[in-house]
Amino acid sequence: MASATNTIILSTIVVVLLMFSSASASRHDVTAIFAIGDSTLDPGNNNHIGTLFVSNHPPYGCDFPGRVATGRFTNGRLVTDVLSSHLGLKQFLPAYLDPALKDEDLLTGVSFASAGSGIDDETTVLAHLLSLESQVRNFKIALRRIERKIGPQEAKRIINNALFVISSGTNDILNNFYWLPVSHRKLQFSLPQYHDFLLERLENIIQDLHSLGARKFLVAGMPPTGCLPLQMTAGSIFPIFGPHTLQRRCVEQQNSDSQAYNVKLQALITKLSSEVEEAKFAYADIYRPLMDIIQNPSKEGFDVSTEGCCGIGLVETGPLCLVLSPKCTNPSRYVFWDSIHPTEAAYSRIAEEIIKTTLPKLVT
Repeated sequence: MASATNTIILSTIVVVLLMFSSASASRHDVTAIFAIGDSTLDPGNNNHIGTLFVSNHPPYGCDFPGRVATGRFTNGRLVTDVLSSHLGLKQFLPAYLDPALKDEDLLTGVSFASAGSGIDDETTVLAHLLSLESQVRNFKIALRRIERKIGPQEAKRIINNALFVISSGTNDILNNFYWLPVSHRKLQFSLPQYHDFLLERLENIIQDLHSLGARKFLVAGMPPTGCLPLQMTAGSIFPIFGPHTLQRRCVEQQNSDSQAYNVKLQALITKLSSEVEEAKFAYADIYRPLMDIIQNPSKEGFDVSTEGCCGIGLVETGPLCLVLSPKCTNPSRYVFWDSIHPTEAAYSRIAEEIIKTTLPKLVT
């Protein structure tokens, strides 16, 4: 009898704890997360668009549940996965183009992002990637699916209270100004002018999303581009990229360029905050938290910040990061997974900063 009573008491405690946990997770007004952008937000859309820029092969995903290479350009989770889990929506934010995606999956959010893409259509066209405009078109299709599933009024409620995460622009600068000796955009614009061009297009994208019901925008800034391992490699070999031949150092001019872009992006967000009705905007600072762990890796729990974990860590990314490549034994001690993309450990640090400093500006 006592045993049965104890079992009932224990079961009651478990139920109460689960109810409390659920209430804590849902103590906010965010209904879903929708992601627009590049590889920092792509959980596998590129797997389904016929591009060579994919990561749906080992060793990518080696620390993802089930050791599955989903198409995320890292060893595990992305920032949006961490945010989705933190908000109690779902453990992972899925790819919109995943054939297994169901209409009910859309109700708590998906990612439309495409690795390698950019704000500028010219960044995406040759590699057959999804530009931000293409991603917004996919969102429009998804919105119709949501409306058919739950009706227009409930769909409006979900979209109005959803968090729209936008991260793009790095590939535009890398492709059109740093990697190509001559490009159409280089001939057309100075770099500051190109920043203005990108931000004008980004503003149009945000206005399009707002017209479709989006009201909460988290817009990520540019990282310290000159500290990406690939850019360090280029800067150490070619004097045109930097003054530190044969030395693995950050390319300071490229970092200054990123900071200049971020200043203008923050000004745009301030402008939108004052002009766009019934909407909230927040700038997610990627530069500072990533630079902190690059410059002080041991303080942040890392050992290596100048090389990627995959291969020799100098140039490998995407198709060049293969299962046969040498790989570090403990990715969590590396800031970068490949020569461009952070590890899950670094993404988690960035997500923690966003949750601490940025999310409160959008979530009530």
